[in-house]
Amino acid sequence: MKILACLVALGVTATAPGVALAQGYGQTTPPPAGGNGGMSAGGLAPPPTSQENQSSSEVQTEQELNKSEQEDSGRGLEFFYLNGEIGMEHLGLQTFKANNLVDANVVKSTQTGLMYGGGLGFRLVFLTLGTRFRMGNFSDWQLWTLDGEVGLHIPLGNLEPYFTLAGGYASLGSFSAGNLGSDLNSAGVSITGYNIRAGAGLDFYITPMFSVGANLTGEMLGLTRPGVDPAKLKASAGSTNNTKQAAADVYKADGSSVGAAVSLTGVIGLHF
Repeated sequence: MKILACLVALGVTATAPGVALAQGYGQTTPPPAGGNGGMSAGGLAPPPTSQENQSSSEVQTEQELNKSEQEDSGRGLEFFYLNGEIGMEHLGLQTFKANNLVDANVVKSTQTGLMYGGGLGFRLVFLTLGTRFRMGNFSDWQLWTLDGEVGLHIPLGNLEPYFTLAGGYASLGSFSAGNLGSDLNSAGVSITGYNIRAGAGLDFYITPMFSVGANLTGEMLGLTRPGVDPAKLKASAGSTNNTKQAAADVYKADGSSVGAAVSLTGVIGLHF
């Protein structure tokens, strides 16, 4: 019996580990605390998920935008503009083509004079679209233009260089009384045509709404003049005034020209 009791005791002891294994079979040991699902080893960890990458990219983008906002002028968006300009213009009425637009014997076709004007329009980020009026006052006549204008602007903080292209209607008139002006004006001599202008300028924004700057432009003008009845001039065929007679001979026929102009102006602007 002692021997049997010993064998029973040995059998229970031998099967105890088996019982323990059977009890632990199919059970999952919970992962240790500390994250990464117990996958880290030796200080190594799996790469971040795509969601973590996206969050990191968004944070970096936001930081860059904040930095750019701090470094720029803080002007914000601009939707409308209004500006005025004044300066000098050098104009040749018959630079490229001369066909008796004016009587060159008594009227200077190339002159320099005061020019002033203004423009208004709207702006979309870098582009502007608007209209511009200019008036040039010269010793023998006046020239005014009304154009559509498009511009490309390059913001550099408070400084803003820009380029413009414009075109539209041009009119020459108000002839000086010293050069048969009263006769030409009363006779209804009409000189009109078109102009094409390109320019470059630089604005300095003193405040987000107010700027000062300068503008340099060059343009081409194509002008035509229909002939007038000599009887409307004070230079009829029987006139003894040779100057008036010569003028009547010029202006009774159609005339045309293609000229050029260069202008330099100072500009003040309002921006909304």
